Amino acid sequence: MPGKQIISLLLLAFICVTPAIFAQKKPNVIVILADDLGYADLGCYGSEIPTPNLDELARNGVRFTNFYNTARCCPTRAALLTGVYSHQAGIGHMMDDKGGDHPAYRGQLSHNTVTIAEVMKAAGYFTAMTGKWHVGHQHGVYPSNRGFDRSLHAPAGGFYYPGGNNARLFLNGQEVTNDPEKLPKNWYSTDLWTDYGLRFIDEAVAAKKPFMLYLAHNAPHFPLQAPEEDIARFRGKYLKGWEKLRQERYEKQIRLGLIDPSWKLPPINPNVKKWDALSDVEKKRYDDMMAIYAAVIYRLDKSIGDLVAGLKKRGVFDDTVILFVSDNGGNAEPGIEGRYEGDQPGNAESTVFLGQGWAEAACTPFWAYKHHTHEGGISSPGIVSWPAGIPAARNGKFERQPAHIIDIMATLVDLGNAGYPATYAGNTIQPLEGVSLKPAFTGKPVNRRNPIFWEHEGNRAIRDGKWKLVAEKSEKWQLYNVEKDRTELNDQFGRQPEIAAKLVAKYENWYKRVGAEDYDKIFKWFYDYDKAKQESSARGGK
Repeated sequence: MPGKQIISLLLLAFICVTPAIFAQKKPNVIVILADDLGYADLGCYGSEIPTPNLDELARNGVRFTNFYNTARCCPTRAALLTGVYSHQAGIGHMMDDKGGDHPAYRGQLSHNTVTIAEVMKAAGYFTAMTGKWHVGHQHGVYPSNRGFDRSLHAPAGGFYYPGGNNARLFLNGQEVTNDPEKLPKNWYSTDLWTDYGLRFIDEAVAAKKPFMLYLAHNAPHFPLQAPEEDIARFRGKYLKGWEKLRQERYEKQIRLGLIDPSWKLPPINPNVKKWDALSDVEKKRYDDMMAIYAAVIYRLDKSIGDLVAGLKKRGVFDDTVILFVSDNGGNAEPGIEGRYEGDQPGNAESTVFLGQGWAEAACTPFWAYKHHTHEGGISSPGIVSWPAGIPAARNGKFERQPAHIIDIMATLVDLGNAGYPATYAGNTIQPLEGVSLKPAFTGKPVNRRNPIFWEHEGNRAIRDGKWKLVAEKSEKWQLYNVEKDRTELNDQFGRQPEIAAKLVAKYENWYKRVGAEDYDKIFKWFYDYDKAKQESSARGGK
């Protein structure tokens, strides 16, 4: 056969085979979102709770020290799924719909956004979701109609079936009962999300497609529930109290190199009772509440271990990017007492909330908690694992560049060589707000040109480089150099008036651009709307 013919045949074979080869070279991606997990709640971020599986991912991957969320569950999910700020995605607060005149407060994903599933599906990925959805189920927005090929979701969370707080489940958009053909008997959602995630991955492997799995846990969100044998592991270990636990976590964070030792631990919130002032009965109750919380996190970590083992068994672990984050800081709702209800607190019929004292430890070393835009409310663990893509020299390293939940979409677009559309399904799509974090995986700078912004319930902030401007609702702005003072103890607002003025102006421009509105007015509208609904219902109306 002449040489030219041989070369032509080789080129033809290369052209035919190359697309399949390159398709398989796209990494698989799993985005794992925890719910109400504080910055200091994992072993590799300072906790005493054993989380060996997440710690192992951190040892063989990269830990972000400045990974931010939006301070609340629904807005974080909206921003993660769309790559724009939650107001732009239609979920500026929670799930109530304020109407078409208020597009930032519709309580559901806007059609002027695309989801990570819609984008990655167009790039050839098999897309799947398991877990807590919470971005508009009651308005008809399901994973199955926002780009996910397969999904098992709960509209807003829940741990057990059966139980007083049992979750409703929807498989590929259709509600499922406790059907033994479809669901394990007496399932526990933390395990169930991983179980179905692996089932969906099997479908992707069979289809010879790269997969993108969004695994959205409801752990450790209230009502805190866990198997009794796991709670028993931790009972009695928290009788030392929240002040000592917080101090121990702070010291461990310094030993790990996670935080700068020059950052002083803020005084504990004065509303929190001194542990030594509590009665023995109170101490025992609070110890049990924290034991239940620790058990929920322990089981969350176990499920991560099951996921990793499943990936390794299927031979896809090395080519899979795993990104783990939390949706907000530790949860202090509903105050110092928390909640401790039920014949056997921690079981399926009980209602347990962590409470403010333990939330102080969860958010170590920062101020404030969920809802707030000081560091305790918006700071998350951020772990990235990718054996085939992160150099061994980077294993166990800290990445100190700021990252935000809006960056996940841009990162997935980069990893999957995907296109982010200007239009989708006949709608104009808002431009991406986030940036790809992929360069940071290998120690390179990310291309962040704009500040990062926050607004939730009137709590607000902007971070621009080393400077952070922050304020509580109705309070004055504060300014911090978060490279030197990330625990926000030394307000520089009066000492740096030019920097403060520039940041205030940038924030106000962003606030208008994303359609945010005065929270007091929003809150009053929701209050009046709910009151009117209740009065109508009492009269027999709808």
